[in-house]
Amino acid sequence: MELRQLEHFMALCEEMHFTKTAEKLRIGQPTLSYQMKALEDELGVRLFDRLGKKIAITEAGEILLEHCKMVFANLESAKDQIEELQNVKRGKLVIGTLPGDLNHIASMVLLEFHSKYPDVQIQIFSIDDVVEKVIQNEIDLALTLMPGKDERLTNISLYEEEFFLAVRRDHVWSERNAIDFKEIEHIPLILNPKGHSFRQSLDAACSVAGIQIQPIIESTDSKSILNLVKKGIGATIISDTLFSLENEGVLKAIRIINPAIIREVTIVHHKQKHLGTAAKGFIELLISHVNRWNMHCGKTLFYS
Repeated sequence: MELRQLEHFMALCEEMHFTKTAEKLRIGQPTLSYQMKALEDELGVRLFDRLGKKIAITEAGEILLEHCKMVFANLESAKDQIEELQNVKRGKLVIGTLPGDLNHIASMVLLEFHSKYPDVQIQIFSIDDVVEKVIQNEIDLALTLMPGKDERLTNISLYEEEFFLAVRRDHVWSERNAIDFKEIEHIPLILNPKGHSFRQSLDAACSVAGIQIQPIIESTDSKSILNLVKKGIGATIISDTLFSLENEGVLKAIRIINPAIIREVTIVHHKQKHLGTAAKGFIELLISHVNRWNMHCGKTLFYS
């Protein structure tokens, strides 16, 4: 069983077509077919079912594919660690964040990071499925909400923060300092759409409380939502961090109680992925920035 053979197997799993895969690999189709047949003979199982011109991966093929991914991830990790031994501070660091204030928090450290690691190319993506991207080894680190328990992941807790109902200061509710969670059902809300991570957790909390919310406007852009609220169009539910960053004195934050809406913000990376000097440096800078911000705002700290 050779590495090139396994690379070709993974490529075929991606394309699920012998001719297209051979063209992509720039080899002849008979060569690819021979390699897959030799692999099946060596393992004593069928890796693909041939259905005319189409193919389908078998259960044995799925098992081999999963292990191939780990093999090549480990090889890449070994390469990274060897480069670290040579003190090579270069390469690329890919960061993922949930959309909104977490993207802003990650961006806060860019200037200092670039000053410290000028030869490292850094990319920051704001995406909803950021944890899945870490699991698939498509990004190095993620700034996100604490995910469910997953043995593949390492979580570094940063802080907890509360969500508030944000209204314009002349809103009919602006004289109140707190509202009961169930009362939000009767407020015209502007929220993220259902696919957004916070909206999913909010809908789950509403389900537990036995209420339903029907936003008057939905948007993926948090700044657009806040601009609408500032203009007196409805209210929104917003994190303490984003409220502090975007308020400008126009809005009032009203505490939500019974229950309060609390989230835990965390850094996530794959347990099997080697974290190089740059990645560890980014984490240290991020923790430092977040702790300074949290001390200023009085949030709960996990690191000092």
